[in-house]
Amino acid sequence: MDSIILTVDWLFVLEKFLFIGFIITISLVVAMYTTYAERKVAAVIQDRHGPNRAGPFGLLQPLADGLKLIFKEEIIPTSSNRWLFILGPSLAMITAMLTGAVIPWGDKAEIFGRTIDLQIADINIGILYVFGVVSLGVYGIMIGAWASNNKFSLMGGLRAASQIISYELAMGLSLIALLMVTGTLSIRTMVDQQVVGTWNIIYQPLGFLIFLICAFAECNRTPFDLAEAENELIGGYHAEYSSMKLGFYLFAEYINMFISSAVMASLYFGGYDIPFVDERSWGLSANILALIGGGVLMAKIAFFLFFFMWVRWTIPRFRYDQLMNLGWKNLIPLALLNMLVTGAVILLLKK
Repeated sequence: MDSIILTVDWLFVLEKFLFIGFIITISLVVAMYTTYAERKVAAVIQDRHGPNRAGPFGLLQPLADGLKLIFKEEIIPTSSNRWLFILGPSLAMITAMLTGAVIPWGDKAEIFGRTIDLQIADINIGILYVFGVVSLGVYGIMIGAWASNNKFSLMGGLRAASQIISYELAMGLSLIALLMVTGTLSIRTMVDQQVVGTWNIIYQPLGFLIFLICAFAECNRTPFDLAEAENELIGGYHAEYSSMKLGFYLFAEYINMFISSAVMASLYFGGYDIPFVDERSWGLSANILALIGGGVLMAKIAFFLFFFMWVRWTIPRFRYDQLMNLGWKNLIPLALLNMLVTGAVILLLKK
């Protein structure tokens, strides 16, 4: 029987590893400076100065905060489950990073005669991958909360788990209508369709609104931060954490905000597409177009990040019963209605 010889394109492997490192670095830097931006936005809304001591305009404040977390004493409660206590924040950070693997961060570039796809993995079930990884994120919160052996931490973990599970249903149903319109599960294909056609927000405004609200709940952001409610649960599921384990939980939240913004921009707002402009007719090189597209995507992400911050400092927190009622009695029926209406319109247009 003839042996099968597998050849490996090592340059392709090297490209992917370098791009993975680049995306991880960008995610961490964005997470760091989103904390700075949030404090500045809060200061403007509350008529304060915000961070202004560490470096010019306080720009070194995120580095100071990171160094503080690194050098703080690390405390593991004696009554906790040590290995699960360590696994919780690690899992939260890993799942936050994994989600960005299927997002197209720009158009194709050309380097040394090779065509580089600015996406880690262009799989044809990108949306399912995102949901699969996001679903694992709740384990990081629940494991850390349970392993802390603290009743407030456990209550915060239970709140987070029930909240994420509830709002994932509405989020998934809102995306089914989008899949009916686009006919694909690949995020790259969705972006390409919007580049040559119309942004999906035009076809699915209600679906986007439901997805946006669910994204707030998935990221445990105000007004859905019941899992961390400081005035009720002394910090929630990470109450017993310190040093970089606490830092992992905090960074994971901001990375989830960054990735959620990238997903919304890609699914509904054309990703790296410039609105009302055919940039490919400019006659620019593929590399310049890829840089422009990446910048456009980052601008859209920055807008959504600002929206996350704006909502936090203007809308009060829901009660827990209001949170559950909104998810089960309002968003899920609306998502089902949106799916049925979308299906009916598609059938009518085909006739």
